[in-house]
Amino acid sequence: MWRERAGDTEVVISFELAARLRDAGLTWRPQPADQFTIPQPELAGQVFTLSEMTIEAHEYPTGTVLGFNGTTEWALDSVTLDQALWLPREDQLRGLLGATFQRLEAEGEAFRVSISRPGHPASEQHTDSITATDAADAYALALLVLIAHSKD
Repeated sequence: MWRERAGDTEVVISFELAARLRDAGLTWRPQPADQFTIPQPELAGQVFTLSEMTIEAHEYPTGTVLGFNGTTEWALDSVTLDQALWLPREDQLRGLLGATFQRLEAEGEAFRVSISRPGHPASEQHTDSITATDAADAYALALLVLIAHSKD
């Protein structure tokens, strides 16, 4: 899905793919400019961006709360972090791949991400290649591969 932000076009992964990452165990530590949605029927399809001006992450001993500052037009003051679904950007997904990331290649109208991961025995390396219709999805799917193999 494509979104417009400050005149720039940026890729946002699908809500379904973001939910798969969350369900696989990806942890979100909110930072300014992070995007998220609130999976509730009345907010379907809305994407919010963390900003110290309008939506701010507040850390409490009981957990992180996303506070909506100055949103008088609708009755949403705050949501807990587990009520929000993080939509990581392409650069964030690439960063989460860390040293396992090998390369991104365009293949016609698709993108292939190659990652290396430790094998069994640990002295062996395995290379996985993941293809998707856009780079952000390829990075997200590669991250799902890493998470799944880290649980083995």
